[in-house]
Amino acid sequence: MKKLLIATALVAASGAAQAQDVVRLGTEGAYPPYNFINDAGQVAGFERELGDELCKRAELTCEWTTNDWDSIIPNLQSGNYDVIIAGMSITPEREEVVSFSQGYLPPSASAYLALSADADLTSGPVAAQTGTIQASFVAENGMQLVEYATPEETVAAVKNGEAVAVLADKDYLAPMAAESGGSLVLLEREEIIGGGIGLAFRKSDDELRAKFDAAIKSMKCDGTLDAM
Repeated sequence: MKKLLIATALVAASGAAQAQDVVRLGTEGAYPPYNFINDAGQVAGFERELGDELCKRAELTCEWTTNDWDSIIPNLQSGNYDVIIAGMSITPEREEVVSFSQGYLPPSASAYLALSADADLTSGPVAAQTGTIQASFVAENGMQLVEYATPEETVAAVKNGEAVAVLADKDYLAPMAAESGGSLVLLEREEIIGGGIGLAFRKSDDELRAKFDAAIKSMKCDGTLDAM
């Protein structure tokens, strides 16, 4: 009986320790307004606010880490963090390797940024960030694709004449066009790609995913997500 009580206590202690484990949130930190690094060197943006609120509602202790986009899924699978919250669109290809939460944002428009409004998308390469839905779209729709590791490099390619345009989320490109003084413009053509934006988890982490799903649902129901 004594051994049984000791074993039971150890199991309970182990469960309590697991319940108190820190959940690590992985993001890119280079894709405003979704996520970026502020002047204090901290993760900021819409997804920082969202992630902190989700952790609060799920009663989880969370910490933030950044990772380059092109290896963000492999490093999730390797255990370097537990959740991806990085403006990641839900696609069938990604669902083969990760599990997604319900979407916290609907599919958003992707836009083309170019040097002039009459840019011909078939006259030269169109830039997109490696591993994005935009890169896949360009490759699959008769345009010449040139890929770059970071979103900043895709815009630089347009400025330097290495690409006729860049395709990315309109939310990311619109401020650049507005702040460029007319040197960069958004084309009228837009694309709707993907199935909304969600959190990504390892396929073995169904319990953790369920906690975040419940938190997302509660934010939708009380209007907090819309307001944010």
